[in-house]
Amino acid sequence: MPLRFLFRYLANNEQLVQRIAESYPVRKAARFCVSIYYRTQNIARESLPPTDKFDVAWMRSFLSRFKDNLSHGIKDAQQQLKDKGKRN
Repeated sequence: MPLRFLFRYLANNEQLVQRIAESYPVRKAARFCVSIYYRTQNIARESLPPTDKFDVAWMRSFLSRFKDNLSHGIKDAQQQLKDKGKRN
């Protein structure tokens, strides 16, 4: 409860928010996030098939395979955690 009050006070203090936004670490982190965004955007553009038309079927199959791989990975991780918990 006191922590929530402190965060609310700090977030509503406009001068403090402005000083934090202008600080070097926050600016550096923002630049890093934008850099990562543009890098992934370029990689995604380069990985698309080199056709002029955007192939919707290709994107659907890609997303379907991605979803399947992700859910399989999550299930494997959960199983490993359960196995690890049983051993301890």
